[in-house]
Amino acid sequence: MARPNEGTPLLEVRNLEVRYEPKASRSLTAVQDVNFTIAPGEFVGLIGESGSGKTTLATALLRLLEKPGRISNGTIMFDGTDITHLDQDELRAIRWRDLSTVFQSSMNSLNPVVRIEPQFRDAIEQHSDLRGEDVSARVRELFDMVFIDHRFITAFPHELSGGMKQRVNLALALALDPKLVLLDEPTTGLDVVVQHSILQNVRKLQEEKGFAVLFISHDIGTVLDLSDRILVMYSGRIVEDQTAAELLREPLHPYTKGLLGSYGDPRAETVRITYIPGRPPDLSLVSEGCSFAPRCPEKIDRCLTEYPELLPIESGEVACHVAALHRLVGADGIELPERNRRFVGPEFVKTADESAHARERDIVLTVDNVTKVFEKRRGLKVDRTVAVADTSFVLRKGAVTALVGQSGSGKSTLARMITGIDSPTEGRIVFHGPDGDQEVASFRGRALRSYRSHVQMVFQDPYSALNPTKRLGQILERPLVNYHGLKGDARRKRVEELLETVALTPADRFINRYAYELSGGQRQRVVIARALAVLPEVIVADEPISSLDVSIRAEILELLNDLVQDHDVGILYITHDLLSARMLADEVIVLNEGRVVEQGPVLQVIRDPQDPYTRTLLDAVPNPF
Repeated sequence: MARPNEGTPLLEVRNLEVRYEPKASRSLTAVQDVNFTIAPGEFVGLIGESGSGKTTLATALLRLLEKPGRISNGTIMFDGTDITHLDQDELRAIRWRDLSTVFQSSMNSLNPVVRIEPQFRDAIEQHSDLRGEDVSARVRELFDMVFIDHRFITAFPHELSGGMKQRVNLALALALDPKLVLLDEPTTGLDVVVQHSILQNVRKLQEEKGFAVLFISHDIGTVLDLSDRILVMYSGRIVEDQTAAELLREPLHPYTKGLLGSYGDPRAETVRITYIPGRPPDLSLVSEGCSFAPRCPEKIDRCLTEYPELLPIESGEVACHVAALHRLVGADGIELPERNRRFVGPEFVKTADESAHARERDIVLTVDNVTKVFEKRRGLKVDRTVAVADTSFVLRKGAVTALVGQSGSGKSTLARMITGIDSPTEGRIVFHGPDGDQEVASFRGRALRSYRSHVQMVFQDPYSALNPTKRLGQILERPLVNYHGLKGDARRKRVEELLETVALTPADRFINRYAYELSGGQRQRVVIARALAVLPEVIVADEPISSLDVSIRAEILELLNDLVQDHDVGILYITHDLLSARMLADEVIVLNEGRVVEQGPVLQVIRDPQDPYTRTLLDAVPNPF
């Protein structure tokens, strides 16, 4: 791999600053003093939490910023041309031909009323001399490149799966052999196997074709797995720039250490993951010193008053006073924290012994040979889809059972049947509650309402699971009124207790806030608090961390684990991520096309998988260590 300072860079960004200046709220600088280069053929990763400025930086590089955003300082040199202030006609000649992108929401970026081939034809004919059958041949070649059957060339976008749409967008980005491809969270919303397939495909094509890549993600495992070099972004600034190997061997910035600490090897006997306390700063407020200092376990007095410059250290660059004092200038009498490659912060630990004890607990719910068939009539014809087939397992008090599988494997259908929303076509689900053994499908009216006080749901998307017009206190009061009839001071006290239970403290700071005022992790805590309000015996958690930053995920997993330990709750944890399943679960059930293909103690299944599908899921987990 060529370092970017060797030879002429393909992309050179100098002192770049992007400001948003809305009329109705405070102005903010979303990207500040950013400097980096990308060499021809280099694969560069850009990582950071949501709100760190990654997408704003990408949008600025593509010159797609819309008002009230603008480039307020700095230059962007691409292939020897300053594109910072080029007009749209001049930019049009560069886009797709030399500089292309796969957007974060690229599954929605295809025109839904136009077939796939004309969308390729527009881009190819606009920027090349190919016409007619030559264009069709190029489209077929591109489809072969991303492993899509030619019959989909004439399809509409809605006829393609999410993974296929993403592959089509990748093919479209590569249609004109660009010099640089910018990938902004290109696999967001796709399951782990499809993600792995697409990203390995990107890397293979990049090595074959020689184009450069800027790969933006908050998933440090994937970025480490694919990238030659990694840029770490925090609070609108680049805080570290190192090769992937060096960053893994010895991260320099405490923020990088925190991101690395949030990732682990699921095969280990004991898995330890750390998380970064607190939240990124409000960029609309003026602050002194290093913006990471309020969350940093290594800060010294200088960090509170002086912002560190991005300095060359060893094989990379870092903006950190402590790293510079340790490695460059010496301490000069300043008391420094011990040099450490790990993030010294809150830690979540899961051991094999804990899981063994949990598997001896009492059974609270039994799924017995359950099958679910959906029927759809088309005239005299009836189409039958088997969503779940002959599935059996148990849920235990004070234990976590993970239900693992790709999208479409039947996980959410099982969740709907367990919560009483749907009924099995065959088999039965039995709740072992205070009134004895009861079949869930038999519940109606008040009986079903009563059952739901024992079984609650934590939804996948915390952004849509909370009513945006209600204060948090009102959201948490509703189940207390519906199921326990609490009033007045007793109700408010219980709401405060729930907020304290999910670590939203002090409670009076949150009780009158709206959901839109909270971060994603805080919203998910409110969703969990609402599920706890009725004192359930079982919680069905459907992908509860999939939409959250990697640094927040460990917090939520630790919270769910604490609920199991402290409240004796049984959890059905639905996921496609075997790493998070290993961190939280005691038992794991692997579901493929509606059938259980493997189940058992989580460490046994992960270390010694018997079914090829389980091995496929494990292979899809990035393992850069």
